[in-house]
Amino acid sequence: MDLEKNLRDRCHVISGDDGDSFVGVKADTDDAIIYFPIGYQLPEDDVDLRIDVQNLFGVLSVFMKEDKVIEARKFEAPQTVDFPIHAYLKVITSFLRTGRYYIESDPEYKTGTKGNTSWPRTVREQRALVQKNGSLVFTNMTVRSVTPNADKQITQIHRFCVYEAFDKLGWLYVPFKPEQPGPHPTIKESIYILTKKLAASHNDNEQELFRAMKNILEYMDEKNLDKQYFFGTDYFERIWERMIDKAFGIEDKALYFPRTRWLLDYGADKVKTPLYPDSIMIFRDKYYVLDAKCYRYGWTGDADHLPNGADINKQITYGEYIERTRGVPNNELFNAFVMPYNMADNLFGLTSPIGNIGEAIGDWKTNMKNYERIQGIVIDTRFLMYNYIGMPEQQKKELAESIEKVLTRGNVPAPTA
Repeated sequence: MDLEKNLRDRCHVISGDDGDSFVGVKADTDDAIIYFPIGYQLPEDDVDLRIDVQNLFGVLSVFMKEDKVIEARKFEAPQTVDFPIHAYLKVITSFLRTGRYYIESDPEYKTGTKGNTSWPRTVREQRALVQKNGSLVFTNMTVRSVTPNADKQITQIHRFCVYEAFDKLGWLYVPFKPEQPGPHPTIKESIYILTKKLAASHNDNEQELFRAMKNILEYMDEKNLDKQYFFGTDYFERIWERMIDKAFGIEDKALYFPRTRWLLDYGADKVKTPLYPDSIMIFRDKYYVLDAKCYRYGWTGDADHLPNGADINKQITYGEYIERTRGVPNNELFNAFVMPYNMADNLFGLTSPIGNIGEAIGDWKTNMKNYERIQGIVIDTRFLMYNYIGMPEQQKKELAESIEKVLTRGNVPAPTA
């Protein structure tokens, strides 16, 4: 890995075009590239950039665990393998935090009056005074002490894993590599040793470290040195949906699913899969149906990169269903598409994390209902990735007000021929 190469040179913001949709990290033995999602503004400061890279990995790891569909299509290149990035980062951060290799301690015992008493050894090795009541009093005890043993195999394995982790991803943190690991057990032997250590250890920190080391070794045991490694997804649009839902949505949105069924003349009736709105936000007793679309319009300004007719009609259906079945009045029910954009660099002159860029309507409707006029909302990608958990009330208010811009718009013009 080229340690002299600037981290910024390894970062790429995707365009969303065909062939440029992967978000995450791809690397081989020579170099690595980190791919940020569309609309992401890379910070100017390199310290902030390192934090952003780690936050990107954190976001990916959370949602890739939650949704296996995100991982369904693997990075389409020859000879690829899944990369246990969490394990690598754990080994790196643990080493940087402690500043040393893991060293196992050997127990030693000595005669003394202070320390951790080993009563079985004390009874066996020390002479007791017998009291009149028959009880025993020990004037000396056998106490336990520990001596670090840097020659133990577990230390050798840790040195090997630390070197491997820094070789692959250490440049995210510091521009150096640790020293060569020296003699160590084979990979298969190391996996066996760590498996035994995991079974015997009751220390949570040790278990996390040993498990990370084992994951690294299992990855190395499966891969070929010529293979590329990667961590990420071609399905970032699903992560975008999840972030919007966590940031703004309610928990029980199933109440708002338009349901359908077949009433059959032959055989039992069949309930079909309902339509699923991405998110339902309820803010100050008003309802906002949100469809998260990781489309390119917020970056390109090209109308061809906006949600299409099927998406528009589906959103109108959601609003109509909620109005009829939940009894939500027109002045409390709104509709929106939510797309990514770059607050610091955009074609609209917007300067806040959330903005309104227009509205979508269906010419087959009267467009007299607020929910029939679906507002186009853009949210800064970097802002969302840092705030999707515990979204501040101020931003929920800002989103609600951006969607309610429909109330200030004039009548919908007639369609042109």
